[in-house]
Amino acid sequence: MDLSIILVSYNDLARLRACLASLEGSPSGGGSEILVVDNASNDGTVEAVRREFPAVRVIANPRNEGFPAANNRGAREARGRFLLFLNTDTIVPPGAPAALLGRLAPDAAAGAVGPALVRAPGDYQVSFGNRVSYLGQVFQKFVLNPAWKRALRAPARRACGERTVGWLSAACLLCRREAFEAVGGYDETFFLYFEDIDLCYRMRAAGWKLLFVPAIEVRHEGGATTSGTPEVRAASRFEYRRSQLHFYRRHNSAVSRRLLRASLRINVAFLGLRGAFRGEAGRGLKARYRGLLRGEDGP
Repeated sequence: MDLSIILVSYNDLARLRACLASLEGSPSGGGSEILVVDNASNDGTVEAVRREFPAVRVIANPRNEGFPAANNRGAREARGRFLLFLNTDTIVPPGAPAALLGRLAPDAAAGAVGPALVRAPGDYQVSFGNRVSYLGQVFQKFVLNPAWKRALRAPARRACGERTVGWLSAACLLCRREAFEAVGGYDETFFLYFEDIDLCYRMRAAGWKLLFVPAIEVRHEGGATTSGTPEVRAASRFEYRRSQLHFYRRHNSAVSRRLLRASLRINVAFLGLRGAFRGEAGRGLKARYRGLLRGEDGP
């Protein structure tokens, strides 16, 4: 089998349905399978997918193990030589998996490829980059991202053609199994966020090339892991910061770590002014932020 498509789900049934429906019209051209690894959803995901998409293999985790661990389980259960990791909030155009596979398979030096991600026609997300540091993230957010978006919208995209990059988004990431397994897959000390950049860093360090291919587009709504109640969104923002600090400890200088912690202290102060720490849940979240800044709430 050429291709295994792996999706991790958690209480996102409506968008998962739409994604799976889009995949029914996207054959890989060489035999494929679809696996959904469910992280103990309570919205009926497991039963609905088994009933409505009988060709899809569903793996039901007894608890929410996090995005990296669930993807690793899907990879272990998968049979394909290539692994396509997809977020549940993607819509895959017909032919996109085959096009990605056709770009990765012949290039033995390439460990992974990623497409251009769009919210709507012409509305591009920046889903690739190089080094991730504090000043680098600021520069990418305010300078590079707007520039890349303009380049992606340019006629014929001459200013943003296919290129070798430092990282690719796992919202849609096709990996050569050999490369994925050579670096040990996703690092399960992450729970959510930054695990894809960490994986890409380790692939690059092992000598694999990563390719951004803007000629292939996949729709990505965004927010599959951050939608829901205000409490859920607040918890997701905290998890982003926790993973960001963990990533910086792994891959960045002491200066970058100090700058990140200083900016996080300012961010926590603003959250307090906006009333994010009211009530019992808010006080608990504030305590977690304080522990995070003291280094007590990391992986």
